[in-house]
Amino acid sequence: METSQGHLLSVNVGGIREFDYEGQRAASAIWKSPVAGRVAARGVNLEGDDQADRAVHGGPDKAVYAYAIEDTRWWEGELGRELEYGQFGENLTTEGMDVTNALVGERWAIGSVMLEVSEPRMPCWRLGVRMDDRRFLRQFTEAGRPGSYLRIIVEGDLGAGDEIRVVERPDHDVTTGDIFRIFTRDRDEAERLLTVPAMSASWKQWAAAWVERSEALTPNGSGPRPPEPTHCPPGAVRHRPLQAEPHPTQSPRTCHRLQHAAWC
Repeated sequence: METSQGHLLSVNVGGIREFDYEGQRAASAIWKSPVAGRVAARGVNLEGDDQADRAVHGGPDKAVYAYAIEDTRWWEGELGRELEYGQFGENLTTEGMDVTNALVGERWAIGSVMLEVSEPRMPCWRLGVRMDDRRFLRQFTEAGRPGSYLRIIVEGDLGAGDEIRVVERPDHDVTTGDIFRIFTRDRDEAERLLTVPAMSASWKQWAAAWVERSEALTPNGSGPRPPEPTHCPPGAVRHRPLQAEPHPTQSPRTCHRLQHAAWC
């Protein structure tokens, strides 16, 4: 099975910047800029790209971040201003791809590179800094347009203008958008994440902990609630679903305290 669905508009990379935030020194590599020519995809990164905190950024499951220009244009309408390639910290700006509704484990061929869809992007305070709006975290979460992280399966090079070919789709219906929705809104569906072979180990661990917590409740939901799972996927802010509690605006100090809250 092979289909041509879209193409690559821009490849964006960036190094680590230090800056002052709420009286503290902070660092991030969320500022990404388009680069011309061919870009190597090796190991867990694109050439010229970096992450400020590799305990929660990057790594095999989050090697490359893709965001659709269609979603960027939607945001332009919502925000009333133009947005540039790389505005959301994405490495790949795509066109013609429903990135958020890509299946976990779906494989894309771009140039000589093979990528595998892994998980959604979970926002943190750094995205608010990049957008110059602390309130943007909640907007981003409520919009349900997180984009997708991808693993590098076959190393090679890619560049703007390359065709994106979907060369493999797994036999299930769980998308990265589903993961995002389940974590932020519909946690009663967490068990679905356990059935997906290509699901990141950190997300399976969170889902298993949540299912265990839910099963510990009495049949009628009465009685004391078991504690929240102590494990969250790296980068995912530990909070209750949106309908129960707004997504918090995290500061660097809060992110450090929660240990799992820095994802950009």
